[in-house]
Amino acid sequence: MSIFPNFLRSVLLTSLLSFFAPLLLIGVGWTSFLLIGLVPALQGVGRSGEHLILQFLATFGSGCPLHGFLVIGTTFGLVGALFNTYASFGHSRWS
Repeated sequence: MSIFPNFLRSVLLTSLLSFFAPLLLIGVGWTSFLLIGLVPALQGVGRSGEHLILQFLATFGSGCPLHGFLVIGTTFGLVGALFNTYASFGHSRWS
């Protein structure tokens, strides 16, 4: 009976890490373009990169970049939890 709490904790931790990893990656990319845009010679590149990232997020969020941000994070979190469940089942089956 003590296996279930450990399994639940593992799935929860995996889904949280899988949720935040792509959000962190997207945030770092957007912030780097924002900082590149502060350099006068590279202002066009920075603004173009920011616009492309926001357009990419809006594609997944039905026009709203914030919704796209959350959709991507939720999808990755769900896939991470499913993968952890599959790996735990495979490990317990062969042990």
